[in-house]
Amino acid sequence: MQEPEKTNLYLVPTPIGNLEDITLRAIRILKEVDVILAEDTRTSGKLLQHLGIEKRMHSHHLHNEHKATAHIVDRLKAGEVMALISDAGTPGISDPGFYLVRECLKNDLKIECLPGATAFVPALVKSGFSTDRFTFEGFLPIKKGRQTRLQSLAEEERTMIFYESPHRLLKTLTQFKEYFGGERMASVSREISKMFEETLNGSLDELIQIFTTKAIKGEFVIVVQGSK
Repeated sequence: MQEPEKTNLYLVPTPIGNLEDITLRAIRILKEVDVILAEDTRTSGKLLQHLGIEKRMHSHHLHNEHKATAHIVDRLKAGEVMALISDAGTPGISDPGFYLVRECLKNDLKIECLPGATAFVPALVKSGFSTDRFTFEGFLPIKKGRQTRLQSLAEEERTMIFYESPHRLLKTLTQFKEYFGGERMASVSREISKMFEETLNGSLDELIQIFTTKAIKGEFVIVVQGSK
């Protein structure tokens, strides 16, 4: 019987809030690999300590991803097995991971991505909007290309999902009103799976009014109903 092909790199989702939201398989993989590539070793160190895992960690984030990848690929080809984790959620979803995965595939290295936590799925399901077809837009460009992106989405019929930081939330909702219309329905979720988790639904006009007077804290997922 032929032995299964060895996995070189595991992409391991980590909790986005509640530390119980990690799979038994993810914990096992993190214990078994030789090295864990972490977006922020301090943040990930707290999680590993909570899970009782002692493992070598190397920093792998957006600012060093291109520079570090060639060295990582060489080590994987030499036989090391690694796991990539982000600060929260699934690696590669608005977090480092895409470039490393692409280079590993170019070098015929086997990759496994474990299923697990990601912020946009609960936000989408709780919004009440159609889940048959949707587009994940992540973070909009901060400056260059922002208006062009919004213009291209003005007639988008699928449900749209965005990530946003607290200090840009109100600006983004206001721009959505400008391009989509104030009557367009939307849902804003924050702190998913955490103690102060909250989801607010309403028209963009209503949500803008709410957040004009409401304290804006946490990380946000905005779900906007499609144009039809």
